[in-house]
Amino acid sequence: MKTTGRAVLTAVLLFAATASAQSSGTAAGSGAAQVDAIYPDIENLYIDLHQTPELAFHEQRTAAALATRVKALGFEVTSGVGGTGLVAILRNGPGPTVMLRTELDALPMQEKTGLSFASTATTKNDAGETVSVAHMCGHDLHMSAWVGTAELMAQNRDRWHGTLMLVGQPAEEIVSGAAAMIHDGLFTRFPKPDFALGMHDDASLPAGVVGFHSGFFRAASTSLDMTVYGRGGHGAYPQTAIDPVVLAARIVLALQTIVSRENNPADPAVVTVGSIHGGSAWNIIPDMVKLQLTVRSLDPKVQQRLLGAIEREANGEAQAANAPKQPLIEIKSSTDTVYNDPALTQRAVAATRVALGADKVVEMPALMGSEDFSQFGLAGVTAVLLHVGAVDAAKLEESHKTGVPLPGVHSPLWAPVREPTIKAAIGAETAILMDLLKSG
Repeated sequence: MKTTGRAVLTAVLLFAATASAQSSGTAAGSGAAQVDAIYPDIENLYIDLHQTPELAFHEQRTAAALATRVKALGFEVTSGVGGTGLVAILRNGPGPTVMLRTELDALPMQEKTGLSFASTATTKNDAGETVSVAHMCGHDLHMSAWVGTAELMAQNRDRWHGTLMLVGQPAEEIVSGAAAMIHDGLFTRFPKPDFALGMHDDASLPAGVVGFHSGFFRAASTSLDMTVYGRGGHGAYPQTAIDPVVLAARIVLALQTIVSRENNPADPAVVTVGSIHGGSAWNIIPDMVKLQLTVRSLDPKVQQRLLGAIEREANGEAQAANAPKQPLIEIKSSTDTVYNDPALTQRAVAATRVALGADKVVEMPALMGSEDFSQFGLAGVTAVLLHVGAVDAAKLEESHKTGVPLPGVHSPLWAPVREPTIKAAIGAETAILMDLLKSG
């Protein structure tokens, strides 16, 4: 029965998407004209957001800028949800509730693009350290498109019925903001949406091309700290000590076999040691070494197996080295796999092809990058996360020919081609929302 029910739902949604596509042909051209009309103002917003980035859970100015914009469009705005998040509601008669999410936060890194409007911002992080801040993941693009979509949805209220719920989410970069908003009543203080939509810029697609992937799309991610213990001593007399540097090195090497020898090659998995620190001088054996790891997979069962194997390998190496105690493993952040509902994905694809053209919508592979957009789906909302290309097509083609990679997201050189990217994101988001909220 479950399989039959899913098939029926898929058929119904596909029929609705097809009907919408057939009835929206004349609207596609007018939609593009509307996007062109608002774009200069949206580009100014993008440049402003790019120059004034803020770190996770500190996005006060960013959230206020977006709140001011959508409040002027008639949305009911609530700020401070989940810390610095915001929720904007536009009620337009009976019908479904559909949510569009954007992220607010930037990264603690220095921009090196050389753009005339490049970020030069610095701030104190939560540890009290002065760090550079920059939007090198494209959240400024996402926010700009989010505001542009809000404007078009407000202008075209006669074409849809229901409740539009815009969510500005903090702290996506540390995969904590979505859970914080949910815990603060995102789906109890406000209408729980029938559908949720997210959009993310992409370094593997030409600017203006929308990418989709049905099912598991973005990886689960667990960030953990590992403290390895030894017994300190003089570097000249290692026999009197238990060297945690050697132990840590053995653990790093042992961890490599988890993916290569314990995991099914057909199940994508990553175990990366991104940081290792220990000791203070040439001739001192320290009493501890600290490592930081990221663990990623597309299957919840695989993720749990990876984490268990990491603990087993670390404990085994510590025992073999006669360490005074087992390593301390602390999970610092974690998010789950993004799952794109297949029926909703196909409906979104159909609407986007009408709006942008069939050649502007392509299927893409699942990715090992994480996204806490997953939390909305786990909370019971039918959800889809799409990507929008942000790279010059000619440069991308040349990169494919030469094998020389281009800068991607989280690179200090990430400089998306903003106009076609933002316009495509607005066009796709508006088309999908219109379809999900269409009159009748």
